[in-house]
Amino acid sequence: MGKRLTIQQTYIEGLKIVETASYIDTRGAFTRLYCECELAEIIGSRRIVQINHSCTQQVGTVRGLHFQYPPHAEMKLVRCLRGRVWDVAVDLRANSPTFLHWHAEELTPENGRMIIIPEGFAHGFQVLEAASELLYLHTAYYAPSAEAGFRYDDPCLGIKWPLPVSELSPRDANHPLLKPDFSGIAL
Repeated sequence: MGKRLTIQQTYIEGLKIVETASYIDTRGAFTRLYCECELAEIIGSRRIVQINHSCTQQVGTVRGLHFQYPPHAEMKLVRCLRGRVWDVAVDLRANSPTFLHWHAEELTPENGRMIIIPEGFAHGFQVLEAASELLYLHTAYYAPSAEAGFRYDDPCLGIKWPLPVSELSPRDANHPLLKPDFSGIAL
């Protein structure tokens, strides 16, 4: 059946969108969600070491913006299994030409998109449909001592969330705003 994953580069270097093809017949559907061989040019020598799943009930809920500092910086591959989300990645890499720029992508099971977020990015999303579920593949283990985040409404980022924010975790509500002297994450 040939290649099933199509890779697209966003305007932010390293931030990729992968589109998948579904094969539908009278039995139902088949979709390849991940293929190490087809993603080798992006994944390189990294390994998927952790897979997480989230389900968020309320429309308008925002999760994020989360990241991990080196040496626990991680690449994330994020896909929506159910519902609809507006997924955001923010470039925090020191000396990047797109430092503090963000890109958003609507993820749904129907559009088959997966966003690949490299190390040095913050990640968050807003739920556009109740009971939305995300699958995350990580190239580094969760390390509480390395985790950090920034506020979803940080004026330095100017993220235009599509809906009013209806719910945040206490942790996400208490993330700091970017300080004027924040120079990024050195990878």
